Amino acid sequence: MHTDTERCVRAVQSKDPRFDGWFFTAVLTTRIYCRPSCPAVPPKVENMTFLPSAAACQQAGFRACKRCRPDTSPGSPEWNARADAVARAMRLIRDGVVDREGVPGLARRLGYSTRQIERQLNAELGAGPLALARAQRAQTARLLIETTELPMADVAFAAGFASIRTFNDTVREVFALSPSELRSRAGRSRRPGAPAAPQAPGVLSLRLPYRAPLNPDNLFGHLAATAVPGVEEWRDGAYRRTLRLPYGTGVATLTPQPHYIGCQLALTDLRDLTIAISRCRWMLDLDADPEAVDDQLRTDPLLAPLVAKAPGRRVPRTVDAAEFAVRAVLGQQVSTAAARTHAGRLVTAHGEPVEDPGGGLTHLFPSPEALAALDPGTLALPKSRRTTLTTLVGALADGSLPLGIDSDWDQARALLAGLPGFGPWTVEVIAMRALGDPDAFLPGDLGLRRAAQGLGLPHTPAALTARAAAWRPWRAYATQYLWATDDHPINRLPA
Repeated sequence: MHTDTERCVRAVQSKDPRFDGWFFTAVLTTRIYCRPSCPAVPPKVENMTFLPSAAACQQAGFRACKRCRPDTSPGSPEWNARADAVARAMRLIRDGVVDREGVPGLARRLGYSTRQIERQLNAELGAGPLALARAQRAQTARLLIETTELPMADVAFAAGFASIRTFNDTVREVFALSPSELRSRAGRSRRPGAPAAPQAPGVLSLRLPYRAPLNPDNLFGHLAATAVPGVEEWRDGAYRRTLRLPYGTGVATLTPQPHYIGCQLALTDLRDLTIAISRCRWMLDLDADPEAVDDQLRTDPLLAPLVAKAPGRRVPRTVDAAEFAVRAVLGQQVSTAAARTHAGRLVTAHGEPVEDPGGGLTHLFPSPEALAALDPGTLALPKSRRTTLTTLVGALADGSLPLGIDSDWDQARALLAGLPGFGPWTVEVIAMRALGDPDAFLPGDLGLRRAAQGLGLPHTPAALTARAAAWRPWRAYATQYLWATDDHPINRLPA
């Protein structure tokens, strides 16, 4: 979008928050960059230039605005709606792969050379993978500086910086303030006399921004209704779950609020902060562009009333694609309650125990490696389903079935479809909720067909698929609106 100057100028002059994260406004006279909705007086048009990422702004010598804090705007929805190399690279960078594995690790995961990845990212985003990862480290550092009392050395280490000097230089360059000045400003922004909220070691509280509108009913309702005992729970108005992370474990507590998602993270290793935030945002689909989705779906006169009644529905996803694939097999042709029971038994027998002083979470969901060693005879499943499950976990464990946010959607579908017991429903529900394909569609789903029939839509799979062509590329979101017509626990927030 940043190449459409006229459209960008209109967005800046109207202070439209829908475009936050789509592009950034760099002001040539002040050398500051802002989000489109910055409350400051818009600069003259001739003094504005538009860039596609915060990293590109920083690389061009602009520093972040202290009023609108563009580094904290929602991520671009473009990376969740595409499956090309650049979009997959952006999802991996956001997940911290460059910090952990370097640019060679990023290229290896994508199947390209480092030179190709550098060239493609620079061409589209104006910055390479190292600059993009640096911008993310700066944002994580600011979060830790402003919301914790950690010593600055620990902040630098947790944010992924190699040295204190690099940390100090980066913070000064990006924010035009030293780390201590950032912390001082954050302290002054609290109400006079209000103390900082006490927190246990390793526990961080933050706000996850999103583009409005957001309808939390089916989003949190689905996660709560399908929660696996011991791994997930709904407690005190919040969805909670355990996280397996690169350096340790964590517990995420996510609370829907009118203008943001409250997020509390209890981490055993603070180096996992960036990836924990990324996975929570991914699970709640917080970088979506609901206006674009709803505008498309409103063109169908039978869907339009559903969109008007409850706009901003998101697709509930998962923090671990392999975990969801296992759960999808356990949920084949059984009720939600039965699927939870089967998954709960696996967790009790093979999950890794964790501590949760604040609730009832007890385990991590078992890894494919742990499940690969299970005895199929212990599973209370039909023989064909046991074969499906053991074949799946074997392929996940040996790496022949790579599933993750960086997956090529078409390739992943082909690999899944080649496994015994994987029909269109299982493949598409994994594509929708584990891989994040916004156009995944389940025309054979019983609930979807029942909803379609009730609305007067075609309800045979072939006819419904033909009608749904007009909803592309947002058929996964259309599915959420159709499912929501049923009185099922997945469609409402728990009491």
